[in-house]
Amino acid sequence: MAPRVLPTTAGSGEPTIRTTPAYQGDIIGVRIDTVGLPNGLEATREIVEHPSSVCIVPLDGEGNLLMVRQYRKAAKEFLIEVPAGKMEGSEDPESTTSRELREEIGHAAGRLRKLGAFYSAPGWCTQMIHAYLATELTPSRLDADYDEFIEVVRLPFEEVMDLVTAGTIRDAKSVAALLLAMRVLGDN
Repeated sequence: MAPRVLPTTAGSGEPTIRTTPAYQGDIIGVRIDTVGLPNGLEATREIVEHPSSVCIVPLDGEGNLLMVRQYRKAAKEFLIEVPAGKMEGSEDPESTTSRELREEIGHAAGRLRKLGAFYSAPGWCTQMIHAYLATELTPSRLDADYDEFIEVVRLPFEEVMDLVTAGTIRDAKSVAALLLAMRVLGDN
């Protein structure tokens, strides 16, 4: 069954009248856009500029999901997530996926399948995340980034939805990628 295409809202969106840079860091930038509204008024939008990224659902030959556990300062806790990372320079999503798998879980994928792409937080952030399913895994390690301290966690894929429901897995990109993977794996 072909997916249904939903109609778009009429109008021209919110044309930018002016942009004011507010902050530029190593990973993100923040800008304030003054926009025109459909009713003729103006409003401001605070936008976080973040490079496109990837997230990966890696499955081993025994049906286990290889996830990562790492401390996330903004959340102030350790989270269990699918491997992920930002695209560097002119890297394409598949190259980033291959690099991140080797850096974060020490494996290369014999097969990559694109699951989809989604915005992380479209109300205030430009980041687009490309999700992949990685299978036919073989050991192949790259050095991790100097500031990443990651523990690989191997979980049976059939337990994923229970872990999401229980709040054990609660990172949005992980939940979205896992749901996309469940759909694809259920179709096979």
